[in-house]
Amino acid sequence: MQDFGLYFELGWQHICNLQGYDHIMFVAVLCGTYLLKDWRKVLILVTAFTIGHSITLALSVLSIIRINSSIIEFLIPVTIVITSLLNVFKKQKSNTTMKITYGLALFFGLIHGLGFSNYLKSLLGTSTNITAQLFAFNVGLEFGQVIIVLATLFISYLCINLVKMNRRDWIVFLSSAIFGIALTMCIDRFPLIKFR
Repeated sequence: MQDFGLYFELGWQHICNLQGYDHIMFVAVLCGTYLLKDWRKVLILVTAFTIGHSITLALSVLSIIRINSSIIEFLIPVTIVITSLLNVFKKQKSNTTMKITYGLALFFGLIHGLGFSNYLKSLLGTSTNITAQLFAFNVGLEFGQVIIVLATLFISYLCINLVKMNRRDWIVFLSSAIFGIALTMCIDRFPLIKFR
């Protein structure tokens, strides 16, 4: 039980760490087009992302799959760039666009899970019985993710309802700002890719 608390805390602190803000930006841009009243859609979206990153987090930590970490570190901001662009150019949320959004959240979750796994593997070292730690870390990630989602929805509420920003203007502003930061990260990380 002590291990659960430790790995739970490490999980939520990892995703909420302002020094590793790429995951924060992804969750923010993923949910930034929604309002508090859209909580069901946000729940489905976050669940899709969770399923994706839970799968690859487990597979990678258990050494079932191995991918060069520099490729993953490059692909994470790529997922942010793509999500930002989709937000800017998406006109309306039809059933088709919602299904595409959920599918992308699941797929991008697979990529982010590999990023989380590098951190968790460094914590676990040579430990062989890692199921409980893996579970606790993943639950901690989800807790941190909920904090980011709630913060994003709250900021959206303030900007749209109190500052009286047009909803479309808010989406373009948020997505464009995150796009700029993520594109810089892509450029910075691109030369680090080394194929083995």
